[in-house]
Amino acid sequence: MAESRVHRLHRALGIPEDYAKTHPLPAHREARRLVGAGRAPDDGKRVRLIPRAAKAWGRMRDTAAADGIILLPLSGFRSINRQATIIRRKLRAGLTLADILRFVAAPGHSEHHSGRAIDIGSPEHVTLDADFARTAAYRWLRRHAGKFGFVLSYPKNGALGIGYEPWHWCWHAPTQGR
Repeated sequence: MAESRVHRLHRALGIPEDYAKTHPLPAHREARRLVGAGRAPDDGKRVRLIPRAAKAWGRMRDTAAADGIILLPLSGFRSINRQATIIRRKLRAGLTLADILRFVAAPGHSEHHSGRAIDIGSPEHVTLDADFARTAAYRWLRRHAGKFGFVLSYPKNGALGIGYEPWHWCWHAPTQGR
């Protein structure tokens, strides 16, 4: 059987073979159909999501704005190869793989691959750090994001093995009867 691209990347990065067993993060396929959901405030790059997640994001962003809260899209879809590049960059910066994997999912396991995950900031906070939890934007998200199908993926002391990321929200399609 041919080795998959994800397994080759894991081996090249030094990610343990038992990663999927020791980290309860599900595998995610790369989204194929993506649309723009805004531009990142730091570099102006288009943030892309799958169409239904982008539509829900737009409704949520507009509702927050009507409440006086500005939500900014910091990042969205990320390819498996881009995930590997992020890990390589952190390794070159001297971080250990164990430390990196506390906050960065291994290639193939990031919700960003699905096109449903969005990292959210606000005008006063555009960095990906836990201080976002001190903003009015985060408090608004905690109260209202679920109404739009968005869930905080990595809460404090979460069970998925990823550290606290108050900026990272993932859209989940509504189910019947919900």
